[in-house]
Amino acid sequence: MPHYAGDDPIVKEGVVEEGAIQAIKDMSAYLATANTLAITSQGSLDVVTNDGQRIQLDGVTTYKVRKPGFVIDYDSNIKSRRFIYDGKSFTVFSPKLGFYAQAPAPATNKEVLDAIYDKYGISLPLVDFLRWGAGENEDRIKALKSAYEVGSATIDGVDTDHFAFREADVDWEIWIQKGDQPLPRKLVIVDRTDPARPTFIARLSWQINPTFTDADFTFVPDANAKKIQLATFKGE
Repeated sequence: MPHYAGDDPIVKEGVVEEGAIQAIKDMSAYLATANTLAITSQGSLDVVTNDGQRIQLDGVTTYKVRKPGFVIDYDSNIKSRRFIYDGKSFTVFSPKLGFYAQAPAPATNKEVLDAIYDKYGISLPLVDFLRWGAGENEDRIKALKSAYEVGSATIDGVDTDHFAFREADVDWEIWIQKGDQPLPRKLVIVDRTDPARPTFIARLSWQINPTFTDADFTFVPDANAKKIQLATFKGE
């Protein structure tokens, strides 16, 4: 549990504080200054059964990010996936099953995120990190129903400011590191479209401007890997 300084955290309904908005903008601007990023996310995801019971699944996601390029590895007891963008092509690889699929990709991280979602219906784990780093979330900020500072908290030994936000269908909280490196240290997302309110929680560690080589972003299938086609997203 986070350790809060002082009194209990403050809850403000329907309030949009400029300070909370500015905190997100400052965080985004800082992430955008990094040429490379390495991120580790320790996450828990609620899965709701047909009779409404919530089951919590843990997983670890690691990120290597450059401009352009990213590698995202997700590993849990249920499944493992690797998503690779090398600046020219996008690859999805299932290590446990040995299947992979590839498709040509646009020239920037932002364009790839849009293209794979629009064409294939693929939304990458914690994709907002990549979008924040590209300074993209202006429209979401304008549409916020509420945004306010909850208080100060210590997350895994790091002093943070805790903010709460509400969108049309989603509530989310973020704990941003104090000081000149405003990094997100914890993220909570609640889906309000489901009466069970399934929740995703992630604790985050960061490396700013680590050294990568082209080999870090190159997918080389082994002899037993089988190539398949990416299914086109049909929409509703």
